[in-house]
Amino acid sequence: MARAIKLLYFLLLCICSHALMLLENNNFTDEVALLSFKSMLSSGPSSLMASWNRSSHLCSWQGVICSHRHPERVIALHLNSFNLAGRISPALGNLSLLRELDLSNNQLTGEMPPELGQLIRLQVLNLSTNYLQGSIPATIGECSELTMLDLGYNKLQGEIPAQIGSLQKLATLHLNENDFGGEIPQSLAYLTSMESLSFLGNKLTGEIPHSLRNLTKLYHLNLGHNMLSGSFPSSLGMLSRLSRLSLGFNNFTGLIPTSIWNISSLTVLSLQNNMLSGVIPSNAFNTLPHLEHIYMDNNQFHGSIPASIANASNLLRLQLAYNPFSGIIPPDLGRLRNLSSLQFGFTLLEAKDPKEWGFISALTNCSNLQYLSLAESNFGGVLPDSLSNLSVSLEDLNLHDNAISGSIPKDIGNLVNLKGLLLYRNSFAGTLPSSLGRLEGLQLLYLDTNAISGSIISIGNLTELNYLTLGINAFSGMIPRTLGNLTKLLELRLSRNNLTGPIPSEIFNIRTLSYALDVSENNLEGPRPLEIGNLKNLEVFRADSNKLSGEIPLTLGQIPAFFGNISMLYDLNISFNSFVGAIPNFGIFANASAISIQGNGQLCGGTPDLHLPSCSSGLEKQRHTFPLIPIIVSVTATILIILLFCVFLSWRKSAIKLSNTISMQGSPVVSYIQLVRATDGFSERNLLGSGTFGTVFKGNIGNQDGQNTSPVAVKVLKLQTPGAVKSFAAECEALRHIRHRNLVKIITTCSSIDNRGNDFKAIVFDFMPNGSLEGWLHPDTNDQTEQKYIDLIQRVTILLDVAYALDYLHVHGSTPVVHCDIKSSNVLLDAAMVAHLGDFGLAKILVEGSSSFHQSMSTMGFRGTIGYAAPEYGAGNTVSTNGDIYSYGILVLETITGKRPTDSGFGQGLSLREYVDLGLQNRVMEVVDIRLSWDLENGLQTMNDSSYRRKIDCLVSLLRLGVSCSEETPSRRMPTGDIIRELEAIKERICGGKAGNEE
Repeated sequence: MARAIKLLYFLLLCICSHALMLLENNNFTDEVALLSFKSMLSSGPSSLMASWNRSSHLCSWQGVICSHRHPERVIALHLNSFNLAGRISPALGNLSLLRELDLSNNQLTGEMPPELGQLIRLQVLNLSTNYLQGSIPATIGECSELTMLDLGYNKLQGEIPAQIGSLQKLATLHLNENDFGGEIPQSLAYLTSMESLSFLGNKLTGEIPHSLRNLTKLYHLNLGHNMLSGSFPSSLGMLSRLSRLSLGFNNFTGLIPTSIWNISSLTVLSLQNNMLSGVIPSNAFNTLPHLEHIYMDNNQFHGSIPASIANASNLLRLQLAYNPFSGIIPPDLGRLRNLSSLQFGFTLLEAKDPKEWGFISALTNCSNLQYLSLAESNFGGVLPDSLSNLSVSLEDLNLHDNAISGSIPKDIGNLVNLKGLLLYRNSFAGTLPSSLGRLEGLQLLYLDTNAISGSIISIGNLTELNYLTLGINAFSGMIPRTLGNLTKLLELRLSRNNLTGPIPSEIFNIRTLSYALDVSENNLEGPRPLEIGNLKNLEVFRADSNKLSGEIPLTLGQIPAFFGNISMLYDLNISFNSFVGAIPNFGIFANASAISIQGNGQLCGGTPDLHLPSCSSGLEKQRHTFPLIPIIVSVTATILIILLFCVFLSWRKSAIKLSNTISMQGSPVVSYIQLVRATDGFSERNLLGSGTFGTVFKGNIGNQDGQNTSPVAVKVLKLQTPGAVKSFAAECEALRHIRHRNLVKIITTCSSIDNRGNDFKAIVFDFMPNGSLEGWLHPDTNDQTEQKYIDLIQRVTILLDVAYALDYLHVHGSTPVVHCDIKSSNVLLDAAMVAHLGDFGLAKILVEGSSSFHQSMSTMGFRGTIGYAAPEYGAGNTVSTNGDIYSYGILVLETITGKRPTDSGFGQGLSLREYVDLGLQNRVMEVVDIRLSWDLENGLQTMNDSSYRRKIDCLVSLLRLGVSCSEETPSRRMPTGDIIRELEAIKERICGGKAGNEE
């Protein structure tokens, strides 16, 4: 017996010893797995992972969470937003007790390791917002305990694997913004625990499976921005817990099933940008008490708007624009006390008499109303005075492009928080109400193309105005000097009125005026004030068809090039006045195509292209009535040279002695000598281009072993240019924090000394063999090689790539970044014609959570490029993400029209945006790039009428997108997310449901 007890004791001892050994080995395995993961980070470990080494216990490593029951084992990795770059190690599959793996919001690349399927205890897997590629491994179906799987915002592709259907505990499945194609797998019907399902922004095709009705716990379904088609699935009406239903930006057709209107739990119904049609049932909203947001714009709904909509008593936003709705707006809307946004524009809705305008009086009950749009519809008659009683919260009132007559309501000044008032292209008459002067926060006032008369003196009180357009009316009297109080004005248009007297000099002291000053076609007289030289950022000045007299002021010319090109004027029209004397031959006057001077019979001189008579000695003598100007310029230039030289010497003395090279963290070191060799001594045959702050050369740099050279682009900074060092610092700082597939990748930097002992700075980028978008849109006609051409789908794809880059910079990067110089020459194309946004020399990094950056621009000058730069940048004090959107809008218009934004051939002195805006009124093909038009015409032989019509519609949508993005009021421009969704929908329509084959 004693012997048996001893034997049993010995066996127990062996078992315990073996268990301890296994536990010790598992601990060792966890440590090895984590160190393996760290070793595969391509650009070196993040500073947040400095604790990951064997000098400390793994359970103390940052982001590592160990078990309480097994204190030596890892159960969770929380490494989101660690700025990690590299591949995911397959060794993570050895963390056998792991329950949570969160690697979201990093810069991880490569494919998802199939070994992750070994994590059979895993409950949460979040790999969203990285750069992962490839497909989802089928082994993911082995993680049977998963409750949350988020792979959104990557570049994953292929079909969604059917094996996901075996994850029966899955409650959250998000695959947003990837490249998944194919149909939605039927196996998702087995995920009966599913609560949130979102495949937003992919390339899914086919119809929504009826079997999704089995997901009875689903409260959030988002399949927007895909290529789904077919009729609207009535089976979704069985999802009785559904709160958010988002199916916008697809190709759904037909009617909305009655069953949808019975989902009483709905809070968001998003169906915009489809091809849905039919009439909304009169009782549709009787059982939707929780509904807060309705997005049904851009479809083909018709008929009247049902009065039952008022039963959705919690409604905040109601968007029904861009549908052929007709009839009148039901006054029952006044019962929606929480309503903040009502968008009924671009419809066939109407109102002609006071009774039909009754809904305005009803809306006075909506105390939270902030946005009201009835633009481009069939509204006529006289606006009711009750408009003035709308909510004091109202910020935007948009009634443009209707047939509204009568006077503007006399008490409109009651809307004290109004920021945008758009009444242009109507038939308003009478005089401006005096109460208008109470709208002290008004930023945008568009009253052009009406029949309004009288004085404009009351406008001088609106000191927050950025845009004021009163053209094509019947205003009379003198231009009030009080307009000089509008110190934030960016655009002033007073053309085609009956204004008299001189142009007040106070207007030329509005330093912010940059977009346009148009006083043409009036009865103005007297000499032009010399103060016009104060408007150094002005792009367009028109004063033709008046009675102005005197000499052409020398101040209209640019300051000599030594001081830099700080004058932004590119359009000057002073025709049909009474100017006399000699025309200057410098500045804007050196470009004959940029000025219009006809109808001034006593002008002489100027450039030969103006074909004016030479000036007589008397006129030349007259020109010398300003003898001090050249003296002042020369003396000032000399003083500035001396000051700059002194500053330069001081800077050189105090500069820290740098080593031969300084590279970006984790990047290969490259020396000045290597760059000389790589570019053949910066030879002209390797020259790719030259800009304000740098010259770019093609080069070939080998790897660390000196083998396998690869082409690069080397940007050598022009350090003698003021602002170049700031540009270098800005570009390095911006690119240090960001990485995206649609941004030009920085390989390294070099800050060294050249062979003459001078400072040398350069940035080395990936080489883009297909050059810039500018080169494709505006090919060199002297180039004997095959002419470059990109078709419509390529242009849309490139615009999408740029939109993805901006979305990352503004929203999804570690810190928000404003590029500040979006233009076609900064959109570079790789071998596969994938677009990459480059040149961050003007970029600004914003404070997290902010959308703008306020500073004095005196050190960097005007931000951006003429024609692309947002008009508010002319004020020189605001950088914001909205500025990038404006430039992007101009880029869209340039890409579709094939015309540069500074093109002088738009006629009537129009800008590119105005030129397109006119073309959208039934003359679309006249503004579209002629090569695109030829392409479409030639394609008629191989496509049917519906395909042709679809592509024409897409061109219209693209032009409207560009116009929308380049709105003059920054707050009215589209955010990047909406731009992406719109472009993806357009691309889908162009491809006829085959967009996935275009990549």
